[in-house]
Amino acid sequence: MSDIIKTLVRNRKAKHEFLLADSFEAGVSLLGSEVKSLRNAGASNMTDAWVELRPTGAFLLGFYIAPYKYANRENHEPRRPRQLLLNKSELAKLRKSTRERGMTIIPVHIYFKGSRVKVEIALAKGKKNYDKRQSIKARDIEKQLRRIR
Repeated sequence: MSDIIKTLVRNRKAKHEFLLADSFEAGVSLLGSEVKSLRNAGASNMTDAWVELRPTGAFLLGFYIAPYKYANRENHEPRRPRQLLLNKSELAKLRKSTRERGMTIIPVHIYFKGSRVKVEIALAKGKKNYDKRQSIKARDIEKQLRRIR
């Protein structure tokens, strides 16, 4: 299996809105029409997506995948909950971090790795307004330094 990575969707607001800690790579349980829709057009949106931990595992909620136009009645629901495929140890670490440290889990990047759809999820803590201003200031200073060089 080749490890060629083809990016589908990247959550660009994640680094601005959250302080990202640990990240994990998880498989996604998808229907055939969802994979075909992603492969064909990549028509998806993850601006309001989040990960919820349930007793049966982790689920990706709010992730939009456009209906596949050739699937007619066998088509999928665009915003249905999709199960994430993680190890028991990874799930335990996520549960512990969300319970003890008050962190949330957000999807950061969805991509094809070979022929499989993967999602990169991260433990995150929401930034305050002053944190956002500091990160913008640091980014601007870094840009100015690159221009000088």
